[in-house]
Amino acid sequence: MRFPYRYRILALLFAATTINYLDRSIVGVLAPTLRDKVFFWSVQDYSYITIAFQLSYAIGLLTVGRLIDRVGVRVGYTLTITAWSLCGAAHALIRPSFGLIGFMLARFGLGLGESGNFPCTTKVIAEWFPQRQRGLATGVVNASTNIGAVLAPLIVPLIVAADGRHWQLAFLFTPAFSAVWLFAWWHLYRSPTEHPRITPDELALIQRDQLVQTERPLSWAAVARCRETWAFAILKLPDAAWWFYLFWAGTFLTDKFGLNISSLGLPLVVIFATADLGSIFGGWVSGWLIAAGWSVNRARKLTLLGCAVLVLPVTLVTRVHHSWEAVALLGLAAAGHQAWSTNIFTVLSDLFPRKALGSVVGIGGMVGSIFTIAAFFTLGHVIQKDNADSYFAPFLLAGLVYLAVLGIAHLLVPRLTPVDAAALDR
Repeated sequence: MRFPYRYRILALLFAATTINYLDRSIVGVLAPTLRDKVFFWSVQDYSYITIAFQLSYAIGLLTVGRLIDRVGVRVGYTLTITAWSLCGAAHALIRPSFGLIGFMLARFGLGLGESGNFPCTTKVIAEWFPQRQRGLATGVVNASTNIGAVLAPLIVPLIVAADGRHWQLAFLFTPAFSAVWLFAWWHLYRSPTEHPRITPDELALIQRDQLVQTERPLSWAAVARCRETWAFAILKLPDAAWWFYLFWAGTFLTDKFGLNISSLGLPLVVIFATADLGSIFGGWVSGWLIAAGWSVNRARKLTLLGCAVLVLPVTLVTRVHHSWEAVALLGLAAAGHQAWSTNIFTVLSDLFPRKALGSVVGIGGMVGSIFTIAAFFTLGHVIQKDNADSYFAPFLLAGLVYLAVLGIAHLLVPRLTPVDAAALDR
């Protein structure tokens, strides 16, 4: 039996997103060491570095998503992964005398490049997978975000000394992975209707429940008129919680339990490996419910409700007395978030034609990033170095935000039904 070609495409998406998150996660692993032993940043300084990434990510999601709708994913993915790899390597050129500004500039460039990843993956999955398989496919790709986050704390301590020596090398090994991926992508990727290796049976399966497509990308104005666009944007607000785990979990565990770069590795691996399970299981659950006869609306929304409940215990993380208890709560929250993220991206492919997906992901991602910027600016003034109690309010809000935004999104879009693309295109 011939292996379906769409799973090779899925493997490419998995690899690209792993590289993407490996690149962005390195600074989170190195943060305590760079903060205390190399650049001597304050908490506010580090918050500004994370804000620089989020600001450019927000700008990039809006503009790069639109670009990808116009040039297509084959060219668009090539441009974005090249950009983020070069900017990731640029971190290694920064000198202590230029540390804060240098990192802010490097993170800004990295965010612009990396913003193209999810608009590309969402479009490719919508193009290559039938509806009932999109949840699981999105879950697999979303799981690769955690593979990247797991690899960073495993690899970085092998390269960087406890006193911070050789930290530059941590930013230089991912561009080699990117070069290999680009070669494979350019060689293997085409759209299903143009691909010489896809069988007629597989093409028929993929196209069985595709939405009505438009001939050209929908305008921002057309997309912005949809309540569904803003419901997705609201569901992206908990991205702030995920970025908080990604960039601040290491500093929290250091400030609360005294962990260092060597002892941080395994706890961070456990947190993000647990998130992997949530990503895959969350995508599988909603697809299984649809296959069992549930409506798309009921299956997706009840799965999102389950994700929101899974995150709630993280509100207690500052009150535990052992590092592994904190790791368990952080892992549970990370798993809930990744299952959440899988399902909201899958909802988009249920609702919008492919020519609109880059723009919708861009608008929603921009809103999520702006909220994250506001959260990180606040974190820089709320969190105090070596004071774990100062993390209480951020973790409380991170645990409660999912239920709040799900209620608002449901009021905006009581039923998930495909958007009338023809009407929007007029």
